[in-house]
Amino acid sequence: MNPAPRFGLLVVGDEILSGKRADKHLPRVVELLGARGLSLAWARFAPDDRAALTATLREALAGHDVVFCCGGIGATPDDHTRQAAAGALGVGLQLHPQARELIQARLRHLAAQQGQVYEPNRPDHLQRLQMGEFPLGARIIPNPYNQIPGFTCTSPSGAVLHAVPGFPVMAWPMIEWLLEQHYAPYFQRGAWGERSVIVFEGIEGQLTPLMLHIEAAHPPCKVFSLPSVDHPEFGRHLELGVKGPIGPVQAAYADLLAGLRAAAARLGPELVR
Repeated sequence: MNPAPRFGLLVVGDEILSGKRADKHLPRVVELLGARGLSLAWARFAPDDRAALTATLREALAGHDVVFCCGGIGATPDDHTRQAAAGALGVGLQLHPQARELIQARLRHLAAQQGQVYEPNRPDHLQRLQMGEFPLGARIIPNPYNQIPGFTCTSPSGAVLHAVPGFPVMAWPMIEWLLEQHYAPYFQRGAWGERSVIVFEGIEGQLTPLMLHIEAAHPPCKVFSLPSVDHPEFGRHLELGVKGPIGPVQAAYADLLAGLRAAAARLGPELVR
């Protein structure tokens, strides 16, 4: 089986960058991937600015990554993701026929709820159809919350963009659907693990040679170091550990502990994830 693709996350919105709203997508996407034995390679935040967003998407789609993009796919003046994606890919926008049907069905439903007759040519209804204008060649992503779809498109280099709304109640089920529908062959549930230990008064510079040795001796694994200077229980310390396939992690962690003990490090609790 081919290795899993690199997954990236792009969160769009001035409200995130200004602090009006706190981002919730990053921890949730990490959780959705982690539950399937996958991981997030990178995350970025972008403003509601078409030129800046186009440049960010062009860079993100230049390789082979799978990019989840949350936000900016509406039809108001501050929504630019659809246009920026088209610009980054060098294609035009086109009203997707299935998206048009889904949006019109939603508008009919709303009109019926309000006791009104659906008027397809009403200006506000025509504006809402813009939410179905996607880059040429795009495929739709179903939205179980209100049926207004997102879109998927592929760059010439093979990168994949999955654009979903910024609302978590819509974005998260759509991302989960994408993972289950398109990336299930890469799932490694229970195959990956992480083990670490608290090193009291640990100094990263002094332990770097040991970390380099562990990664060189156990190539599938990655060593990580999380320093803390004011932990309420452990005070100044490092959480030092390894992550990767469960089998190699066990051997790498055993070597890490042996190296720490040989260095007379003062060790605290061990953690398993």
